[in-house]
Amino acid sequence: MRDQRYTEAGTAPRVLLRFLAAPTDVNWGGKVHGGAVMRWIDEAAHVLATQWTHSASNVAVYAGGVRFYQPLRIGDLVEVEARLLYTGNSSMHISVHVRSGDPSTTTVKLTTHCLIIFVPLDNRGRPIQTAPWIPGNDEDDALQRHAQSLMQLRRLLGESAAAGTE
Repeated sequence: MRDQRYTEAGTAPRVLLRFLAAPTDVNWGGKVHGGAVMRWIDEAAHVLATQWTHSASNVAVYAGGVRFYQPLRIGDLVEVEARLLYTGNSSMHISVHVRSGDPSTTTVKLTTHCLIIFVPLDNRGRPIQTAPWIPGNDEDDALQRHAQSLMQLRRLLGESAAAGTE
């Protein structure tokens, strides 16, 4: 996941949330709790999923590949960017990058990266079909292939885990 390229050239739908890390987000050492960061990741991905499906009835069903690169601190400017990578029959694979830095400058550094999958639901809580997203350029194609390779790895790991329980 770390080696994938995410640039402004990508045409995928995306959402950017910006705010300051609040005192309630941090521990006694002044660093933001990992749970708060995961909440931000979920919120940004949910906004993107809601925009894509035109419905707020979307749920996170998977979060993986979470990397915490450096701590966020109280008062940091936080940017949480969610970007659509792939749509399946009833799922949206969303990459989320969290960056932070001094709010007096425009410089932010990557602090966290995660892949999260959302599923749209009908009024009975059952998965429904997701509108397909078509990549618009080479970067989008590469990221979509990357999401598909991660799906394949999860399938293989699932089969390996099931084989170990027999």
